[in-house]
Amino acid sequence: MSKSRTKLVAVLPRPPTPRLALSIPEFCEAHGISEGFFYKLKKQGEGPREMKVGARTLITFESAAEWRRTRENQPGRGLRSAVRSDVTQSKARGPS
Repeated sequence: MSKSRTKLVAVLPRPPTPRLALSIPEFCEAHGISEGFFYKLKKQGEGPREMKVGARTLITFESAAEWRRTRENQPGRGLRSAVRSDVTQSKARGPS
């Protein structure tokens, strides 16, 4: 291998490593929901599958897609339904 080719290889930047998962704030931003609503869904057992990596909690792209498919396939169980349910429950409890 010639010296000129060796230098050229050393100068070329590496392609970026593809992202394979989202943090909870990134997931919420991507899906247009608040973190509070995410944790509410999680508490109700309706959030996406999560994985722990050290101290971080991540949601894979596959898990996010599965979560969306599940919600799309459940009539009346979409995000709007959950919000309406929350509003209805708040009104039933009365003022805080």
